[in-house]
Amino acid sequence: MSTMKILVSDNIDESGVMRLKNEPGFEVDVKTGLSPQELKTIIPGYDALIIRSATKVTEEILAAGAPRLKAIARAGIGLDNVDIPAATKYGIAVMNTPEGNTVTTAEHTLAMMMSLTRNIPRGTETLKAGKWEKKKLQGREVCNKTLGVIGFGKIGSIVADRARQLKMKVIVFDPNISKAAIENEGFEYVSMDELLSRSDYITVHVPKMQQTTGLINKAAFEKMKDGVMIINCARGGIVNEADLYDALVSGKVAGAALDVFETEPPGDSPLLKLDNVVATPHLGASTKEAQVNVAEAAAHQIIEYLKNNTVINAVNLPAVSGELLEKLGPFITLADRMGRVLAQFSGPNLTEIKIEYNGDFQGVDLMPVTTAAVKGLLTPLVQHNVNSVNATSLAGEMGITITTRSDTTPIDYLNLITISVTSDSGTDSVAGTIFGKKEPRIVQINDLRLEMIPKKGFFAIIHNLDKPGAIGSIGTTLGSFGVNIERMQVGQKGDNERNIIFLRTGSRISKETLEELEKLPLVKDVMVFELDE
Repeated sequence: MSTMKILVSDNIDESGVMRLKNEPGFEVDVKTGLSPQELKTIIPGYDALIIRSATKVTEEILAAGAPRLKAIARAGIGLDNVDIPAATKYGIAVMNTPEGNTVTTAEHTLAMMMSLTRNIPRGTETLKAGKWEKKKLQGREVCNKTLGVIGFGKIGSIVADRARQLKMKVIVFDPNISKAAIENEGFEYVSMDELLSRSDYITVHVPKMQQTTGLINKAAFEKMKDGVMIINCARGGIVNEADLYDALVSGKVAGAALDVFETEPPGDSPLLKLDNVVATPHLGASTKEAQVNVAEAAAHQIIEYLKNNTVINAVNLPAVSGELLEKLGPFITLADRMGRVLAQFSGPNLTEIKIEYNGDFQGVDLMPVTTAAVKGLLTPLVQHNVNSVNATSLAGEMGITITTRSDTTPIDYLNLITISVTSDSGTDSVAGTIFGKKEPRIVQINDLRLEMIPKKGFFAIIHNLDKPGAIGSIGTTLGSFGVNIERMQVGQKGDNERNIIFLRTGSRISKETLEELEKLPLVKDVMVFELDE
């Protein structure tokens, strides 16, 4: 195996770096503090990039890294510093490590809430200044108070669980998780408006994206009860800082605990001048345990993806475990080969891809097989580097719709995959199955039934009149051009007047040879294609 080069451009725990360096076939460079131009200059020499939050991975950098750059791993959760659509376009997998610092961030959220509630930072500051402001810094209890949790993902769910142990009433809003799932965990599911109006404390645990930027704004504050407290340990910008400042000054919001800011570091932020604001410099994930966890997790992701094609926590392609890959491997290979064959005789301007699965596929997720089929189809048709990351998005950009259908009823075989495409020339299809446990076979091309081993080679499909001398004239013509027939199968059309001949040849059928074949009086048309490795 050729050497894989990994660039670590942000500070991660040494345990992750050592795990990569100890992996055979890997070469690791740690270069932190790179300017955008420096990163752009060197990124073409690397297969993978490991980052934290400091490195900004723009489309310009991704374009420079493609096609060699295959994966980006974020040692942490947030990916707002990575242009994910651009990464997908260039076929680069983007992964994060959401479980490595979940407990740490959840614990920090609760620490911030308690510090705000009991005025701990202000008490420490005034005491060190020689003051005794016991009455002025009176706090409140969290017991029996209502905590509104916005976002019930890995961190939000832990915060909710820990708050329940503090005897808080926990209510939850998450548009992406069902009411039943939240209630099964023992929490009350509410609407956003109800959460805002009922909560004594509100904590946000959602990713920063277009729809969550400014989620907590002036309109939201107006719906809250007087004296509410706000905690944000997620991402800066989810809470509108200018609106928060006004709400704090007016007394609508009694206090805010902020670990993140719209701009980091926040500089001369007016929020930091308020006594009822508790703030930390983005420490949510800053524990020794968390840094070890995310560094080792990112290293593991890169190793598994580059060596085993196993996808772990990618945000722009389906997760595929090694176990699932072992089950689906033969079908993925088959679908890719079927797509490559179909692309070579389908018409121009594809508009639709239909994939049908018939028979027993052991109940596994077939999305990786669908992706392989689309990848195989597009590879001969586009100039881009097509892989499992960008295949379906490229199809969308080309205006091609993709539909799938599954039926457990077998058709002729234990399992059968049929790929059909619609183009300006009509509809063409290929069907394939697995012989034994691992042997892919193409068993039908349009109306021709055959048994094709989809390995590297040269192939032809010839429609001819079913009359004496037809096959002989084809063999003679190929022989005159030095083309050896390695395999031949003959099928008959439904009208009994024409045959379909499938050939595997020992060398490519040249344009000149093709023209001579098409001149034969009994030959109606000839289609040639080939498969690479």
